[in-house]
Amino acid sequence: MAIGKEGNVKWVDGLRGLASSLVVLTHIARAFDGDLFFPASAAGAAPRVLQLPFLRILVQGRIGVTIFSFVTGYVCALKPIKLYRQNNQDAAFSAVARSALSRVPRLIIPCSLATVIIWVMAQLGMFLVGKSSDCWWCGKTAPDRMGNIFSSINHLIFNIINTWTHGANAYDGNQWTLLPLLKGSMQVYTFIVATAYLQPWYRMIASLIVYLYFYIGGDSAFGMQFFWGVFLCDLQNHPSANDFLVKRPRISRVLAIVFLTLGLYVASYPEGHPEWATWSRWQYNVLVHIVPKGGELPRFGSGIGLQLITLGLHFMPAMRDFLSSKYLLWLGKQSFAVYLLHGPLLRSVLCWMVYGFYVPPDITNENGEVLHGKLVFPGAMRLLIALPFWIPLNYGAAMLWTGYVDPWCANLTQKIVNYVKLPRDEKGVLLPQ
Repeated sequence: MAIGKEGNVKWVDGLRGLASSLVVLTHIARAFDGDLFFPASAAGAAPRVLQLPFLRILVQGRIGVTIFSFVTGYVCALKPIKLYRQNNQDAAFSAVARSALSRVPRLIIPCSLATVIIWVMAQLGMFLVGKSSDCWWCGKTAPDRMGNIFSSINHLIFNIINTWTHGANAYDGNQWTLLPLLKGSMQVYTFIVATAYLQPWYRMIASLIVYLYFYIGGDSAFGMQFFWGVFLCDLQNHPSANDFLVKRPRISRVLAIVFLTLGLYVASYPEGHPEWATWSRWQYNVLVHIVPKGGELPRFGSGIGLQLITLGLHFMPAMRDFLSSKYLLWLGKQSFAVYLLHGPLLRSVLCWMVYGFYVPPDITNENGEVLHGKLVFPGAMRLLIALPFWIPLNYGAAMLWTGYVDPWCANLTQKIVNYVKLPRDEKGVLLPQ
């Protein structure tokens, strides 16, 4: 779901493409090399290259979901904020109404279709190798094959609904993010309508107040990012902010380097055992004093890190141009499909490449206990040989989804919206001033 023709904001689509790639890498690491989420493999051990700050962001990947939240806030606010600055509130209300109405089926239809595909894969036994392997992530997230077709269909329907009521899906655990992202978009639309007649500076202050509300509430992965996206969108459309970049290029470059470096460093905060490295101990000593009680330090590290990174991008237009390159925009175009498809492909095709197709039988020991057979990880070299084949396969499947399935979902969404909305001649004044 690309941003569209809203001006020079393609960099956000490129950033989204990077986020989806980071999510893929983090699930590969989580499946086969969990030590990469720590600053070292053990207390006192020398860190590996991908455990070092900055580089570890590539495989830690936690920042990917945070980026999706930021992009959601930015994109949902983009068109109405542009129209507000042209004093065209009525057109902005129409844009918000259209976007809010179409957003629900636009998310639910493709995600439900992906769940059905994964359900079929599970009933065909395509996840049995992953469930029989010593890859804990594959075994935990792969759905079970059910013997009774009626129970299986009932389980499928329950999980499609449960995705949007409780944020859980037994067939695709990665869909847990979709409910908070949908809720967040509606929160942003509500905020945008409520602040329609505020002066731009006061609307930016209001978005920071809502950001602070979610900060105090400990919602660093979603709430904070939605309204940071709204704030930054407003800032980048503010004439005086853009004049600063033009009139003070040297100061802007210095600020950009400082924010980008600091943001990447903070976003490197490990998922566990920060005491195992000096750099992460320093981070812990700072974060523990600024994160609200009960807040998750790793997620706050990613959240605060992303905000510093995006500030750096604001002050460095050249980096935004880089994110707008055709290769990153291509990644952005495939990002939604990659997010939906990489999980089942990892638990099936990649597991076949690494472990083979053989499913070991259950064994009954002398005490009559049934022990499930386990496939043993053959080593990192086998995985490294498989990845150059699996990653293009993953993106090839995403291209097919983007080229054929996504347009069908978009057309179905448009038909639903056209059917339920008021005819054009029955629309009156949307909101009074």
